[in-house]
Amino acid sequence: MNINEIKELIMAIDKTSINKFDIEMNDLKLSIQKGDITTTDSVPSIKDEAKKEIITTDNEEIKKIETDDNTYIVNAPIMGTFYSAASPESGNFVNVGDKVKNGDTLCILEAMKLMNEIECDVDGEIIEVLVENEELVEYDQPLFKIKVNG
Repeated sequence: MNINEIKELIMAIDKTSINKFDIEMNDLKLSIQKGDITTTDSVPSIKDEAKKEIITTDNEEIKKIETDDNTYIVNAPIMGTFYSAASPESGNFVNVGDKVKNGDTLCILEAMKLMNEIECDVDGEIIEVLVENEELVEYDQPLFKIKVNG
């Protein structure tokens, strides 16, 4: 990543509602933070509540995604543009009802003209795709719901 790409990333983040962004690539670790971010102990940790619900903001709306012990949520590891297929002419990597295995490609996230394949971490069945093709997604935004085999 060169200085121009970093500047482009900073400008892109500045135009969003994202307050904090972290990225690690090869030997580069970059953390960008806008304004003052404060946390309070009265807000429950998402990690503590992960099995019950995951709350995320999307265009100033709050989505609640119900989960249970057999549901796995795939979150965006980076911010970028979500692509459900390798090209406009090809079919989606996965659709609702598809069986997936650990390592299968679920989608592509484009960030700074780099195409990042997002792979599945579990064996299971796609029960919901939570974003639309070509939608801009934020870091840690839920992308897929998968019913885990077992």
